[in-house]
Amino acid sequence: MEHNETQFDIHKTRRRLLIRAGLFYVILAVLVFLPAGTIRYRQGWLYYGSISIPSMATLMYLWKHDPALLSRRARKREKQKSQQWIVRLMGILFFAGLVMAGLDHRFQGSAVPTTVVLVADVFVFLGYTLIFFVFRENTYASRIIEVEQGQQVISTGPYALVRHPMYLGAIVFYLFTPLALGSYWALIPFALLPLLIVFRLLKEETLLRDQLPGYQDYCQKTRYRLVPYIW
Repeated sequence: MEHNETQFDIHKTRRRLLIRAGLFYVILAVLVFLPAGTIRYRQGWLYYGSISIPSMATLMYLWKHDPALLSRRARKREKQKSQQWIVRLMGILFFAGLVMAGLDHRFQGSAVPTTVVLVADVFVFLGYTLIFFVFRENTYASRIIEVEQGQQVISTGPYALVRHPMYLGAIVFYLFTPLALGSYWALIPFALLPLLIVFRLLKEETLLRDQLPGYQDYCQKTRYRLVPYIW
């Protein structure tokens, strides 16, 4: 009976995430193309593909190999008020940046060279790819800041280089998004996102040091939080 209930929960979570993923792709398309006033937005399509391909591949991989992580990623509400506000502000800045990039394209406010756009798309793709490798290495990579019962320190894969590789992937993804969309103006809201990630990271480290056995030793072994040889 318990096994059947667990299977039901997994299938329910999968359906919910599939619906959520579909909504994300629709909303992303609306935010990219509606402000631009046209679907003839080459930078927008390249960016859309740079996100859609690795995110769909990640979803399919987790669907098959790690449904428990899918369930963890389905939890979105932070327990602390400060983190709730940070997450909301990050969402607002991300959406505002997409809208600003679309408007920039519509009114031709920026002239980003094609080479820069293509290089930025590569980095957007690589940023999301790094997040995929984090998911593959760490089944406890929850969307919210928490320590679960039985959770263990992960020190292999990208975690051997920095303590927060998922945040590193997200920062790369965010910083190159405006250029991938052909907008200099959109750099303004997107440049604020790494600062919020740093605040979030520091709070998470405090929790992990206090509640996750072995994390303090891991910090001594892996010195850099976010950027190798820098910080």
